[in-house]
Amino acid sequence: MPAKSSNCASRAGPADPEWLALSYDAYPRIEEAFQAVLGESLQPRGHEALYELVGGFGLPAGSAAVDVGCGEGRHSLELAERFRLTVTGIDPVPRHIELAQAELAAFAALHPDAERRVSFELGVAEALPLEDRSVDLVWCRDVLVHVAELHQAYAEFHRVLREGGRVLVYQMFGTDRLEPREAEWLWRTMGVVPASAERASTEAAISAAGLRVERCIDLSEWGEWAEEQTGKSSTRLLYAARLLREPQRYVAQFGQAAYDIMLGDCLWHVYALIGKLDRRAYLLSRG
Repeated sequence: MPAKSSNCASRAGPADPEWLALSYDAYPRIEEAFQAVLGESLQPRGHEALYELVGGFGLPAGSAAVDVGCGEGRHSLELAERFRLTVTGIDPVPRHIELAQAELAAFAALHPDAERRVSFELGVAEALPLEDRSVDLVWCRDVLVHVAELHQAYAEFHRVLREGGRVLVYQMFGTDRLEPREAEWLWRTMGVVPASAERASTEAAISAAGLRVERCIDLSEWGEWAEEQTGKSSTRLLYAARLLREPQRYVAQFGQAAYDIMLGDCLWHVYALIGKLDRRAYLLSRG
């Protein structure tokens, strides 16, 4: 075995003596202490951060909000309950509206006024079914990467926003750590519009719509928070390893489309943790 190693080293050329000294002498002397420091939490912010931002707006009870891309309604209900807002959830997927309405019915059993303050309806970000200047808060969480007409979506946010109202958009973006082939596969699998996953495109659309960026907040620490709280990222990494090692095992049981979606979702979380995807929150107001 040593002879084989020696032959390989000979073919590759001698290792740099300075690198050898650093890697196998200097670094091992501090490695344990380094790992101990890395084991200390950096106290990352979690998902509560977005609600804290809304709390900072000081919206009075009864203010109108729209949850754009509301999904199954969880954030709509939380906004209504936590801040006493009147919330309209908008989503283009009929199944999401059905599930959100079921969630609302269950929620209303414990909060009798909920059905008066929360409603859900079909609609898209590019054509919100709302009157001009009718809302005090536009909430849009993890949606706009799927929207091709970003300029139109942000123009709609401006149209429905009252003077003094706020827009809170949370979104993921690709970074220069995401290789082009990775990005092409991930965007296609996850239904992402490539241009909409670029910060420059988003900020151009915001400006063109007449909205002003009050703050742009880096929330890349969310991956750390999720890992410290639940181990979610390491679970997704384990799933990705299994999916990549024996793809046919899972394709045979669930089909190629489901396999691709699951792998894409797993890598989405892993890539966000290691900086291939960037998490940002934009706080906007009328320009």
